[in-house]
Amino acid sequence: MDTALSRQRRLFENNRFHFKRQNHADSEVQVVEGLVRARLKIAIVTETWPPELNGVALSLLQICKGLQRLGHKILLIRPDQKQKCLDFAPNKECLVTGQVIPKYTQMQFGWPQYRKVSKAFDEFMPDIVHVVTEGPLGLAVLQSAKSKNIPISSGFHSAFQDFSRFYDLAFLVKPIQHYLKWFHNNTQLTCVPSQDTAQAILDFGVTCPIEVIKTGVDVEKFSPVFKSSAQRRKWGACENTTVMLYVGRISPEKEIQLLIDTYISMRREPERKLKLVIVGEGPDRVRLEKYSQTAGVIFTGSLTGNVLAEVFASADVFVFASQVETFGNVILEAMASALPVVAYDYAAAKLHLDANTAWLCPLGQKQNFIQNMQQLPNNKTLHAMGQQAMKNVQSVGWNHCVQQLEQAFYRVVQETEITA
Repeated sequence: MDTALSRQRRLFENNRFHFKRQNHADSEVQVVEGLVRARLKIAIVTETWPPELNGVALSLLQICKGLQRLGHKILLIRPDQKQKCLDFAPNKECLVTGQVIPKYTQMQFGWPQYRKVSKAFDEFMPDIVHVVTEGPLGLAVLQSAKSKNIPISSGFHSAFQDFSRFYDLAFLVKPIQHYLKWFHNNTQLTCVPSQDTAQAILDFGVTCPIEVIKTGVDVEKFSPVFKSSAQRRKWGACENTTVMLYVGRISPEKEIQLLIDTYISMRREPERKLKLVIVGEGPDRVRLEKYSQTAGVIFTGSLTGNVLAEVFASADVFVFASQVETFGNVILEAMASALPVVAYDYAAAKLHLDANTAWLCPLGQKQNFIQNMQQLPNNKTLHAMGQQAMKNVQSVGWNHCVQQLEQAFYRVVQETEITA
């Protein structure tokens, strides 16, 4: 028997997504390049959301805003938070109980409140469900959506199977991989931010269709125009000081100690003035701050908005030693701020950087990474490379990313209708 949801589902005439429906309301369609397309009702499911500070939450915010600007309606399913995100208002929201993640008190996962999610689906009647995180909430949503025959896509944005190696939990790598494989193979499409990530999940057995949806950057928010002499003076950096910057989570898998140890070795050269600035929070901050307290490493804590943009623009080079990124949004933010980059040659760095804008080394070759830091040129050369990096990233905005995802959603919905 047809459900209320299936009766509302859009019917597409062909793979260019012409839309046919009798007596439809103007608010349900949009005209794009002469074609009338359905305005989708999209359920977005995530266990991380601003004001939490991480690449997944901040990227998802931009995607939701972009989809809504295109006329689509958003049901946001997420854990409840003490603080509210003021940058986006979903058309409908389903909040579940949140549980703090051990060692990450600023982040939480959502309880699998199946009945609450199911009721939200019945009221909103989504055309597609997009599950961004594979935790307990994501699992409950997956089960509910499948029971109602709602098309399901997913995102793979955090390499949990790799993180476990840095927490003495190597024995969990295989079970986590098996779970992730099962989860994504129960969706009709998995979206990933880079080709490296696509290959990684193929390697551990994901067989559902995979699509690379590239991440963007706001080049108005991150720009060298925000460079501040006052900020550099706070760091004790003069014009000739080379300020090396890291921005991100302060946790073992980010390999920040490698940055600190290399910085300490570089300070033994008295002819060069150096500063290392580390922006972010995480379970490794207390240990690393104590470890480096005599070396003059600057820990700022979490920064956002104009202050973060100013810090990016006021540094001279971005150093990023993580080898477990699915993308690495901070690479693009550094480039937009006119910083050259020292990183490993994969994900965002591989996609957007070259020898004119960065020093890239193969994964696993830590000694090569150390040498790249130790052999950094003078600030004049760094600034010239940074200017080129900035030029290269000017066209990497969020609009293309949002449009890519929109087209992916259309295909999943259409394929479901064809096979129904």
